[in-house]
Amino acid sequence: TLNLDDALKIITREACQLMTGKMSSVLLLDDSREWLDLRASCGAGESYLNKPRLSVAESLLGIVLRRKKPIQVENVQTSSRYQNVEIARREGLISLVSVPLVFGGQAIGALSVYTGKPHVFSNEEIRILFALADLSAIAIEKARLYERIVDVEEQMRQNEKLSALGLLAAEVAHEIRNPLTVMKMLYHSLDLKFPKGDPRARDAEMMREKMEHLNKIVEQILDFARTAEPEFVPVSLNELIEELGLLTRHKLTQQNIQLARKLEPELPPVMADPTQLEQAFLNLILNAVEAMPNGGQLTIVSRAWSASEGSGKPTHVVVEFKDTGHGMTKEQRARAFTSLIQTTKRKGSGLGLAIVARICEAHRARIEIKSNPGRGTTIGITLPL
Repeated sequence: TLNLDDALKIITREACQLMTGKMSSVLLLDDSREWLDLRASCGAGESYLNKPRLSVAESLLGIVLRRKKPIQVENVQTSSRYQNVEIARREGLISLVSVPLVFGGQAIGALSVYTGKPHVFSNEEIRILFALADLSAIAIEKARLYERIVDVEEQMRQNEKLSALGLLAAEVAHEIRNPLTVMKMLYHSLDLKFPKGDPRARDAEMMREKMEHLNKIVEQILDFARTAEPEFVPVSLNELIEELGLLTRHKLTQQNIQLARKLEPELPPVMADPTQLEQAFLNLILNAVEAMPNGGQLTIVSRAWSASEGSGKPTHVVVEFKDTGHGMTKEQRARAFTSLIQTTKRKGSGLGLAIVARICEAHRARIEIKSNPGRGTTIGITLPL
């Protein structure tokens, strides 16, 4: 399972069954690595579930983590080393064995098993629990990685919505500003002058004030919609593509889409804003997913390219996103990177393409579409070196 809580429940259940224990638990280090938090248990009563967190520096399980070695206590109810003697008595816990959860050479927590009667755990039993702990540590880190990927995907989706909102706001503002400008010009050209006390004078003044008010609102919308200037730093496009492959792996698998990467080795870095490029590339990946509702293949290609014939020195880097989806018509291709305000739905072309075009423009990059209905789509971005 990729859910951390579900994985921990399975681990504690298996530990209890393997060791014929009364209760088992998994405690994991917090972010400060100074405290151990109870994250899952099997067979635990309310007293154990509500026990305080353990200090790594002062607890028995802290010794397990620091030494990365197992520890066993024949009777926790009479042990001076065990911190929660009263809880053990209320729960009917007697013997304890605890082994470290280690991943990448670093302890991340402890897996413990308690019995309801005195028991000395054999070397074979400890070896079995160690084997389970090793597999558990891998499962825990895999689940944590998946949770981080989900969090990053959600953050990117929120950024995508904000960017789309900004573009839409800008278009709406421009659509309002054009007729507003005409109205202001006509108003001033009328040279409206009324006798003193004529109520029409007040009406004319109110018209002028409301047009000025509307103009200020339009300016505020445009200020909100302006895209932040990119911060250019050297960016490895291959590394960026690999990271996005990891971030979108779960979504592609869900949609039955295979990801193929054909990345030119030792690709020269480009000067770009990594956050904006990541957003652009992610939009193209999600656009390809939308175009393949029944699954397919997405191929991402990177290569160096020289604009000067006969010159071996590259001047640009090209990144292509090729899908095997339903493709686009000539009309869809022509409108793909333009307005967010559409009268018809362009299935598979995605609102995110307008954002991609805006980012490419800020990076002096060229973007091209090659597509035909039923033959998939290739979108290429050419970035200068």
